[in-house]
Amino acid sequence: MDSLCLHSAPASALASGPAFEALLDGIRDRARLGEFDRQRHISRDVIDGFKAHGVYRALVPCRFGGLECSPGEFCQMIERISHADGSAGWVASFGMSPVYLAALPLATIARIYGDNPDTVFAGGIFPPQPAEVVAGGFRVNGRWKYSSGSLGADIVGVGIAPRHGDKLDLPRLAVLPKAQARIEETWDTVGLLGTGSHDLVVEDVRVDEDWTFVRGGLPNLDEPFFRYPSLSFATQVLSVVGLGVARAALDELSAMAGGRLSMTGAPALADRPLAQVDVAKAEAALRSARAFFYESIERAWSHVQAGDPVPQEITNLLRLSSTHATRIAADVARNAQMLSGMTGIYHDSPLARCVNDAQVVTQHAFMGDITYQNAGAMFFGKQPLPGYL
Repeated sequence: MDSLCLHSAPASALASGPAFEALLDGIRDRARLGEFDRQRHISRDVIDGFKAHGVYRALVPCRFGGLECSPGEFCQMIERISHADGSAGWVASFGMSPVYLAALPLATIARIYGDNPDTVFAGGIFPPQPAEVVAGGFRVNGRWKYSSGSLGADIVGVGIAPRHGDKLDLPRLAVLPKAQARIEETWDTVGLLGTGSHDLVVEDVRVDEDWTFVRGGLPNLDEPFFRYPSLSFATQVLSVVGLGVARAALDELSAMAGGRLSMTGAPALADRPLAQVDVAKAEAALRSARAFFYESIERAWSHVQAGDPVPQEITNLLRLSSTHATRIAADVARNAQMLSGMTGIYHDSPLARCVNDAQVVTQHAFMGDITYQNAGAMFFGKQPLPGYL
């Protein structure tokens, strides 16, 4: 093993220590004051903090100065950040960008990460916009939605469909410096407000073919991580945000329960038998969903480490456990809010923010009910819909 590689160091070691704890405490305090929600993005100094603690180099190959964490290690790190603030965790999750960019030509990947393994990528993939084919590349124009973290990115990717007359080729992702795109701040939602998932606008920019790749193309990196199911991982790094947020909701409820007296003269929340039952059920549900989530990751990763393909039935569990985790997390956060009574309905309540953030995670296309349909089909020995695995 390369002596410069920290592949053997777990995420708990990478994302730990007094400096990392101070970063999380600062994120938590600033989120409570509404900074990220108010400005609709995560502040630049927080992004710089993520860089300093290896969030964006965590999955970059060692040969480019990265850390080569495992999928489970990375998800644990994102879960911890999400416990401080869901939007911060969501933006940090795009440290998984080497998965998206692995299908670029190797020389291009080396230019991106060789100079700066902490390069931050943000993408606006859908809908693919027709792009004129020019000598050696493409002329890109269009608007793309949901480009989370774009204000803090160094490079951005946009979905294109090369146009030959009346015909469109397979969709590609075109990668370009953020300075060549315009960010229109359109993100105004009920939750995950701080993700800055604004619109990307590109006007008449030529992108070399070497800075594009066919979406879903095979990776040009051969490290073990790039044999892990990529679509499943893209789902997991988002669904784990919900797990962190739900844990934060339960912790918030615990912190307020003991000393809070009811306006009606009822016993303190912690002394109410029904509240004790409900919070125990929430705790069990969250821990069970989390265990299923990480168990599925470890089963898939063990196949990768053995040099074997990940079986379809294991990949199916990656997708199912991710959707299940988001649904349970949203339920747990809402139950915590319900138990808090009127305290949890104010805009400045951490519980209200947890509920909204956890609910938005469930709305992502990767976590839709179609997951259950596909997983159920595979349970009965049927083929899932194309693109599920």
